Amino acid sequence: METMSGSCRLGLWYVHVHWNGKTVHRIRFATTGIAGDVPLLVRQFCAGRPVDLRTLESIAIQGDTPYSRIYRAVQEIPYGKTATYGEIARMAGTIPRVVGQAMARNPTPLVIPCHRVVAADGIGGFSPAIEIKELLLAMEKKGLRKAGAAPA
Repeated sequence: METMSGSCRLGLWYVHVHWNGKTVHRIRFATTGIAGDVPLLVRQFCAGRPVDLRTLESIAIQGDTPYSRIYRAVQEIPYGKTATYGEIARMAGTIPRVVGQAMARNPTPLVIPCHRVVAADGIGGFSPAIEIKELLLAMEKKGLRKAGAAPA
């Protein structure tokens, strides 16, 4: 299946998505956009709608590796909620440092919502900019208030 690429806006950023119509292979944040198609759910999410991106497949959860177990645990964090690195580590049978490493290497942020993983004493990190994590968390909180219900 041919891989497609495109981007959509997220505040001052663009979300670049590389996918094949079924599986998301890579998502990156950039300051410039690229022409092309983006999955409808990703466009809706970036527009602030409380959607469930778990219906999109991610290459990150394939197989049975420590990282894929971590990514599956992170994928279960509900829209608008957070979990700590330690909580995810316990769920995946590892340690918080490995969870942090997995989040830094996450090939499909948003589909694997690493922005929902926070430090026990603060927000934690995010690449390429912590402002994106802050934006995503605030957007989800606002989206839940607007919808008055759980994600669709």
